[in-house]
Amino acid sequence: MEISVQGQQDQSTEPSGAPSRRPRVQKDVTRAIAAEICGDDYPAGSFLPRENDLCERYGVSRTVIRESLKILESKGLVRGRSRVGTVVCSKDEWNILDQQVLEWIGDRIFQFDLLNCILEARRAIEPIAAELAAARATVQEIAAIERAWQQMRDAEGDIVKFTAADVAFHESLLKASHNQVFQQLASIIQAGLKFSLQASNEAADTCGDAVEIHRQLVEALRMRDTAAARACSCQLLDLAARDLAVAVRRHSPPADRAND
Repeated sequence: MEISVQGQQDQSTEPSGAPSRRPRVQKDVTRAIAAEICGDDYPAGSFLPRENDLCERYGVSRTVIRESLKILESKGLVRGRSRVGTVVCSKDEWNILDQQVLEWIGDRIFQFDLLNCILEARRAIEPIAAELAAARATVQEIAAIERAWQQMRDAEGDIVKFTAADVAFHESLLKASHNQVFQQLASIIQAGLKFSLQASNEAADTCGDAVEIHRQLVEALRMRDTAAARACSCQLLDLAARDLAVAVRRHSPPADRAND
């Protein structure tokens, strides 16, 4: 697979003095290698081709290849071994909550069962966070959560806008718990939460149920009703599980769907 380039795009500058195109080329190469790793073209424990072979394959310099491998190593996909080569790591070592890694995984995210894992993590965290938020959130924080709900309500069938507002709602809820660990988790799981909610929202026949339960959660926060807030959070997660199951079936191989 050769990355389409014109001239020496991995040079620091173009002859005309235009900005370097290396970042774009390097990004393309990184994505291409990552896609092959995620697709098991290079299974865990195997070695990537030598640098010179990768240079020839993608039509770029050794500098670009080294930069790409450095990025892949920072994400846990590969590990460089001195005088041996670059070995592909097992999926357990990948930084699976990283935005780029999730993009590289793409639709294979359903094969990895990653979305169900994210849902399990949410079940362990969000109901408690909702309960704490009902007791601790400031008026301003509740107002921010309500604004996110209003954006969900007003998305009018636009799944991208609806999901963005949905992510903002749940991130704000975690932060409003005033639990320092949950507040940190809000930024850590952002990418995974986005992919999970996107899959659930796309699979749902209608977003009406989700909008209503989110509204009830906002009301529970406003009334400082900790039990109701926790119950609403559990309802939302049950709804997400239902829609996620539909999404998983849709992305299953035809033979697996026939056996359902």
